[in-house]
Amino acid sequence: MEFSGEFELDGVSPEDAWIVLSDPIAVRDALKGCRYITRIDGEDFNFDEYEPEEDIETLPDADPEVVAERAFVEGGVYAALMQVGVGSVKPRFETRVTIKEREFPHMVATGGGDASNSSFEMESWMDIEETETGSTVKWGTQADVSGRIAQLGGRVMNPVADKIVSNFFKNIQKQMTGFEESEKSSGIRDRLSGLL
Repeated sequence: MEFSGEFELDGVSPEDAWIVLSDPIAVRDALKGCRYITRIDGEDFNFDEYEPEEDIETLPDADPEVVAERAFVEGGVYAALMQVGVGSVKPRFETRVTIKEREFPHMVATGGGDASNSSFEMESWMDIEETETGSTVKWGTQADVSGRIAQLGGRVMNPVADKIVSNFFKNIQKQMTGFEESEKSSGIRDRLSGLL
């Protein structure tokens, strides 16, 4: 299955969009159903025993050095626990994602996950472009879905995917609006220049 689209971020520069979209905590907070995203070493990770920290600050309140330290890195592998409702099926996916490419303004990730009687593999990409009023995030995902969730078909899955993505970017927009309005935003940009 293929999903793609674009989302306008009014009043948000491509550089600021990149900084926020590079923060696993900001992404987790914007992605409904995501319990955590954490960097891991190797394949040996217990999804049930991991206890994520709660109430972690994101920009503009977070310390910029802390945000830079936890940012997605090219070649990094991340574990994410996601629960997604598709019709009457609500699988909890234990997911591993690898950041394959990450160079402003382009990112590519691959990964996959398993849930009871369902699994998926995917490759996703994102490009950020400047517009007259801010920026546009163009994105796409190629997913191979199997098991019970695949039996529901695209007619059921596509609207769910569209809703998840739309809610994600609306939540990201809210986070970025707070970042843009912060008096500290230019200083934060300077301190996070390594993310660009």
